Formats: sequence, structure tokens, C-alpha cells
Amino acid sequence: MLNSCKNKNQEHIKTPVETENIEYISFGTKIIADDAIASSSMASHYKIMNVGDSINSKMQAKVNGVCQAKGCWMTLDLENGKEVMVKFKDYGFFVPKDITGKDVIVNGKAFVEEVSVEEQRHYAKDAGKSAEHIATITEPKRTYSFEADGVLVIQ
Repeated sequence: MLNSCKNKNQEHIKTPVETENIEYISFGTKIIADDAIASSSMASHYKIMNVGDSINSKMQAKVNGVCQAKGCWMTLDLENGKEVMVKFKDYGFFVPKDITGKDVIVNGKAFVEEVSVEEQRHYAKDAGKSAEHIATITEPKRTYSFEADGVLVIQ
């Protein structure tokens, strides 16, 4: 059963944070920027993980896309054409819909899962993809996923 983020009645939880002259907007659990690994390092971890594996992690990456319905998920660039789908723990917070292209730091659990055709189509619709694009989704897909408990958006 899919959970549509359109029906969730959650408010953005945001707190300005400043670390070493870099300004961040914080969402969810307050986290610090220290010790975040680069997206390229995280990509190396994902490559050796199997479906069902998970690790606790904090990484920095560029936002490729955000749910345009409510900001209830985002995709991050792992380089070389790979992405990670980020959802937010217990739908406890969302991110702004206009942060595509910005760098973020996410803290939480990285894992690999297989996403059904139906769920992929749901995300494509939320991302504003065309009906033609959605129709091309015909097979389950092994995806890199991340459940974030805290996010810092770099300003």
C-alpha cells in the first residue's frame, strides 16, 4: 500500500544553523555538519550492499529532485548517473520543494531495496513526470535508499 505524501498534514520543521561561516537550514532532528562523507564515498558503500543491508551514515550530496506535492522525499546525486532516494523518518518532517541543485547533509540509515513498478510510478507522478514517462516504468528496480532523521540544507 502506497502512502501519498499529499495527504499528510505535516509542517516543515526548520531551524537555522551556522557552522564555520556556512549557513544551514535544519529539518528534523538537529544534526551537525561534522563527519559527513562525500556522495562518491557513499556510492562505493552502496555498490557492495545487497537488498536488505543497511548502515548508519551521514553524507553530503547535491539534490537532484524533490517531491513537488509536499517535499516528502528527495533524490540525491551519487555521481556517475546514480541517485539515492531519501525519505524522512516517520514522515516527521519535509524539505522545501525548491532545493533542487543545492547541497544537503543527511543523517540516518542507508539501505538497498527493490522498488515495485507501482511505487516507482507514484514517485514519478509526484515529481511531475509526464504520463508518457510514467508509462515507460515497467519493471521493479533495485534502488539506493536513505531514511533521514535530520537534514541540513546548505545556503
